[in-house]
Amino acid sequence: MDFGFSGRETEWQAKVSDFMEASVKPAEEEWQRQRTEHGPYKTLPVVEELKKDARSRGLWNLFLPDDEWGAGLTVLEYAPIAEMTGWNPFYAPETMNCSAPDTGNAEILHMFATDEQKERYLAPLLEGEIRSCFSMTEPGSASSDATNIRARIARDGDDYVLDGRKWWSSGAMGDRADFAIFMGVTNPDADAYHRQSMILVPLDTPGVNIVRDVPVFGFHDPGGHAEIDFDGVRVPASNLLGEEGAGFAIAQARLGPGRIHHCMRLIGMAERAFDIMCERAHRRQTFGQPLAGHGVIQDWIAEARIRIEQARLLVLKTAWLIDTVGVKGARIEISAIKVAVPQMATWVLDRAIQLLGGAGVSPDFPVAEFYAAARTLHLADGPDEVHKRSVARRELRKYQT
Repeated sequence: MDFGFSGRETEWQAKVSDFMEASVKPAEEEWQRQRTEHGPYKTLPVVEELKKDARSRGLWNLFLPDDEWGAGLTVLEYAPIAEMTGWNPFYAPETMNCSAPDTGNAEILHMFATDEQKERYLAPLLEGEIRSCFSMTEPGSASSDATNIRARIARDGDDYVLDGRKWWSSGAMGDRADFAIFMGVTNPDADAYHRQSMILVPLDTPGVNIVRDVPVFGFHDPGGHAEIDFDGVRVPASNLLGEEGAGFAIAQARLGPGRIHHCMRLIGMAERAFDIMCERAHRRQTFGQPLAGHGVIQDWIAEARIRIEQARLLVLKTAWLIDTVGVKGARIEISAIKVAVPQMATWVLDRAIQLLGGAGVSPDFPVAEFYAAARTLHLADGPDEVHKRSVARRELRKYQT
């Protein structure tokens, strides 16, 4: 069993590490200043400059394993790179055009879009000219079961007419947000897994009404998490993504890679929190000795390192499975990491907050905002309980007689 990376993999990691150290990390203070000045929905000049820098280094669309449309990296090759961007997930991924939800949307456009759809939506998305959102979750139904979706997509001549309310449409508040991928019911009489379809909706279409941004624990993320009312929205039938009734299958194809990308970045967030913990433990004293000298702090540090390493190994195994047997073949491992990694990250971040004391819940350190993002991932892309259900069913099936 060889745990080493190939020469190609280490070369890519070195390129991204150099970019992060030389350009991205030193820009954090300016990014924070501009975010405060311009707000969370505006394109920030500092990020645009970093994007130019990344492109000049050949660090662009690293998430897409296609030599024509992306960088051609495998999921396993991309895993350590995505982890690096978790150092600050709110702007580092965007510098290389690797931000959610654009990555997941680009992947399903790459897999399911027509040539005309790719020209209109995928090409400018991969150029970084526009942003996108994914409108699946609804405030009026239990989204832990995607078959509960109530929004409608009704055929009317050469068009489809959309009605429904969506929320957590991440990115829709941004000033470059151009289109949504909308999921709704096209055939209510079909079985639960063939009732839904997906369709491309330009956000400037009449009837698309952005109601509000939904903050996460009071934080307004870049691009926001929009609640959107789709009221009689008419789009051409040619905007349908794939076939009618394929919406659920497309969603599963999208959520698999999206889930592992979130997990990769979470490991990077946990590593940064770990660094903050260790540095603070040496700098601060209580009861006559550095925090690092207290047994309880040493226990936290040891436990954090163990949990991070366990999570990373499971993510790398899952990435390898996706590359070798496909998303469907790695479905249960994807569920496993979707439970294990947010649990690890929130545990590490919680201890970092506790060690920092009052500073941990202040804006002086990133751990409070990181915690909000990590805690949300116990819910986003499927709650822990649903993923545990999938893992348990596979294990129990082995014992059926």
